Amino acid sequence: MEKQTPTESGYQHHMAIPWHDFVTDDNVTPAKDANLVERATIVGRIGLMMLACGTGAWRVRNSMNVAAETLGMTCSADIGLVSIEYTCMDNHRSYTQALALPSTGVNTARLNALENYIREFEQQGQNWTTGEIHHALNRIESIGGLYAPWMVGLAAALACSAFVFLLGGGPVEMLCCFFGAGIGNYVRRKMGDRKLTLFAGLTVAVAVACVAYDASFNVVQYFLHVNSHHEAGYIGAMLFVIPGFPFITSGLDLSKLDMRSGLERGAFALMVITVATLVGWVVAMAMDLQPENFIPLALSPALYLVLRLVFSFCGVFGFSIMFNSSLKMAATAGVIGACANTLRLEMVDLAHVPAGPAAFAGALLAGLLASLVRRRVGYPRIAITVPSIVIMVPGLYMYSAVYNLGLNSLSVAGTWAAKAALIVVFLPLGLIAARIIADPKWRYKS
Repeated sequence: MEKQTPTESGYQHHMAIPWHDFVTDDNVTPAKDANLVERATIVGRIGLMMLACGTGAWRVRNSMNVAAETLGMTCSADIGLVSIEYTCMDNHRSYTQALALPSTGVNTARLNALENYIREFEQQGQNWTTGEIHHALNRIESIGGLYAPWMVGLAAALACSAFVFLLGGGPVEMLCCFFGAGIGNYVRRKMGDRKLTLFAGLTVAVAVACVAYDASFNVVQYFLHVNSHHEAGYIGAMLFVIPGFPFITSGLDLSKLDMRSGLERGAFALMVITVATLVGWVVAMAMDLQPENFIPLALSPALYLVLRLVFSFCGVFGFSIMFNSSLKMAATAGVIGACANTLRLEMVDLAHVPAGPAAFAGALLAGLLASLVRRRVGYPRIAITVPSIVIMVPGLYMYSAVYNLGLNSLSVAGTWAAKAALIVVFLPLGLIAARIIADPKWRYKS
């Protein structure tokens, strides 16, 4: 699998796996009666497809265990961010494989289809042939992006402009952020479609978003003569790069002692945040943009509450679309996120609860609501919980920490970093608590 073959652009770093080469009796013999290699290959392919959807190690391992047990085997798997090493055992024989993905990403539509298939597999899979199983997995694997690049850009524009309001920004910041984030994420999607490497897409997208925000702000300032302090909203224009899934699944994996996956996901999330904030800082210095405090909005508490509900829904809905959720799934996550994030913000403003515990309460509510919804509509819990709390990830704090670090204001940078770290830790803890309360399978260690 490591042999490289020349292509038009050089050499392949990751080669496609010819799954059907492992099938010797395509549509005759039931899969449970196939040889060990064929059955183990099915288990590995299911695990790799789950991993490619962005879900955590616990869900990947659980799906592999269901498939292995249905096909009359036991399975032991070691799961990372983009790789799986697993062994299937049957009647004193064993088969070991190492599988890897070229990159990581999120596809909640494919995850939903795959989880539905796993439930059917558990009930009927032993009667299916290996050929039927691989053909079904081919159909699921073909589920790509549901939305065109301009739609994904529009989703980022909606999410980030809503994000800016929730951070304290007003109409000027929201308008400029709409254009900045929309154009930035459009560019990021187009670069991703061309298979460009992570750092290239991330760097260019953040830079384009900041420049587009500044250009939009200059136009608004020229025609409307608005206060120059509104330029601070450029931070919101690059928040579409927040790695919400790796951040949250990292904490969930660590709680289940999946240390390899948890640490790799956490390292990946920190890497993305570090690169994005450094690029944003360099562009801000070049264009003389200052991350000042937003100009206070003169809104009554009741109006603020209503607007927080509305824009929390919009933000979560936009992020869900970016994660390739269906419209119904995105709307479901939006309702949950509106309730959870508004609770968090109101606890901070009205009850003066520290940001960390308030984030825990918001994530806990999101997790409990997702468990109730899942019983009715069957969506993967992670596909509606993670988008609903991504909007709580303190991207502003993270950027402010890096910005002040670049200016050698170490004490200020440390304060922002500490605030961000507390919230980032409390968010997965809230989801973990909800899973322990509502999910008997998660509650136990075996």
